[in-house]
Amino acid sequence: MNIFRLAGDMTHLASVLVLLLKIHTIKSCAGVSLKTQELFALVFATRYVDLFTTYVSLYNSVMKIIFLGSSFSIVWYIRRHKIVRRSYDKDQDTFRHYFLLLPALILALFIHEKFTFKEVLWTFSIFLEAVAILPQLVLLQRTRNIDNLTGQYVFLLGAYRGFYILNWVYRYFTEPHFVHWITWIAGVIQTLLYADFFYYYFQSWKNNSKLQLPA
Repeated sequence: MNIFRLAGDMTHLASVLVLLLKIHTIKSCAGVSLKTQELFALVFATRYVDLFTTYVSLYNSVMKIIFLGSSFSIVWYIRRHKIVRRSYDKDQDTFRHYFLLLPALILALFIHEKFTFKEVLWTFSIFLEAVAILPQLVLLQRTRNIDNLTGQYVFLLGAYRGFYILNWVYRYFTEPHFVHWITWIAGVIQTLLYADFFYYYFQSWKNNSKLQLPA
């Protein structure tokens, strides 16, 4: 554990709390992509299959439970909550997210560190997480007007990945033989997908104006 990894984890946790705050308190999921949330739920479900078989630390186990529980809770809120689901804009959230599943699975089957069931699932989750934000970004471009909490949620998600890249750089120079090409490449791709959003987010912050993405 180092300061960059901790900052990444706390930023990731903050993004989830911001989204849950919006959904639970305001009883609205306007501007939130159910497709992205379903992909994230699948990411965590396939990544943390070792939750009850491999113990690393209390911190590690607690974080896994939090991300698993929160991701499926958000999906439940949007799909089933009698008030929240009314604000879901399914006409705009039309990204065909299932098209992302097969390429991620094929890549995981052919590009992995070790050909075992858990390793392939873990690699699949890495590839899928890299592109899981796409439905959310497309939805924000279509709706254009973005409320503060949704904007903060996406910003914190991008910041989390940025901190993880700093974590990898730090570990590369401080730990011998620290090389994880799969995670690195997927992480860089994921961060680049946020670049356009970051630009407009900082522009809106600098100009004290409402966040809008170009159509």
